[in-house]
Amino acid sequence: MAASADAWPDFARELEAASGLDVGFRDVPTLVVGVEDGDRAEIDRQAELYRFTARNVEPLTARAARKVEPLLSHRVRGGVLAPEDRAVDPRVVHDALLIAAQRAGVEFRAERVEDLSALDADQVVIAAGCGSERFVGEPGEPGEPGEVIASHGGVTGGATELGALGEAGSGAGNTEACVDLAGARREDASAEALRWQLPVRPVRGAVLRLRAVGDQPVPRTTVRGFVKGHPIYIVTRESGEIVVGASSDERGFDRRTGTAGAVHDLLRRAIELVPEIAEYHLDEVSVGFRPGTPDNLPLIGRLDARTVAATGHYRNGIALIPATAAAVAALLAGKDDAVPAAFDPLRFGSPREQRQRPLEGRDQRAEVPFAGSGQRSEAPFSGAPESRVAEGSDSTGVHGPAQGSEVADRTSAQEADS
Repeated sequence: MAASADAWPDFARELEAASGLDVGFRDVPTLVVGVEDGDRAEIDRQAELYRFTARNVEPLTARAARKVEPLLSHRVRGGVLAPEDRAVDPRVVHDALLIAAQRAGVEFRAERVEDLSALDADQVVIAAGCGSERFVGEPGEPGEPGEVIASHGGVTGGATELGALGEAGSGAGNTEACVDLAGARREDASAEALRWQLPVRPVRGAVLRLRAVGDQPVPRTTVRGFVKGHPIYIVTRESGEIVVGASSDERGFDRRTGTAGAVHDLLRRAIELVPEIAEYHLDEVSVGFRPGTPDNLPLIGRLDARTVAATGHYRNGIALIPATAAAVAALLAGKDDAVPAAFDPLRFGSPREQRQRPLEGRDQRAEVPFAGSGQRSEAPFSGAPESRVAEGSDSTGVHGPAQGSEVADRTSAQEADS
């Protein structure tokens, strides 16, 4: 993940050149703070994760923290500053990726995919987010394509209701590849006999977007904090928008119930850190779904000779865009060892074995191999689905270890908080 975050500066420049859009990539320091003595342990843990990935962090007293960010509450007890963090706007990144792909000759089809085996392509990439679990592999000889089907209903909720199919030459001997972004699955597949199924579940997240009015001051840093143990992030965009996130719960694809409580909790905690937020205009409440896996690590790799998975990024979707793109391109070019074993989409076994094993990961922290280091580190803590390019988080930034998407504007484009 650290390698993917480090790739973002060049990736952002290339994306802007290819799309003509400014994706909002910029250097913006992150303050990690707490309001109680009990929050200190989490702050120290985040500082250690930054150091482990060779990021600089500066311990700050409460007074020093307020000097860096004057809008901080006097209740803040201190924290750490990560001066090397970056930020990006995940919504613009999404638009830029679509434009760049179209200019490169990718064909998009807004159609429902009922049966992947019917797609006229040598290779199929499943990048359906929370809908990926609906695709299954029927019995076949090991190493043979077999039949790839989608069973039952359709992708409910999320941004993949219609499904977009992009076809383009992969560069590997003119092999044609289809990227499936949504679909349905049939009811008639025998679960006992299936060769593979992607164990992806929706983790709901609510994100708030606010605006300062007139000459109201706004935070000049990204604030990521803990309020009585609860993580929160506050990101200011260049447009003047202030993003607050993010809640996290598991209610399937339910966008309706519990939203008022989530908004209340997010605002209350954000105001405890930055009281000025109470004076802003609440512009938008968005609810989305992060694609989680049993160990909360992504599923990237080959499922069979015809099918590649690139899904389950949970809170780190934006941060992992460069690495995921490079990995999928390598897999389509025949380099099956291009992805760390920790991300192997078949690591949980067959569908039958998955059902026999208790779910390991609902919001647990997993160890994550950081590409290029040969070391392992605990995954960044949970907390923001906004997008940062950091080492994986769901806030909207691009930084080192942050709360678990969008990169805090970090680069985690994330599903749940865009």
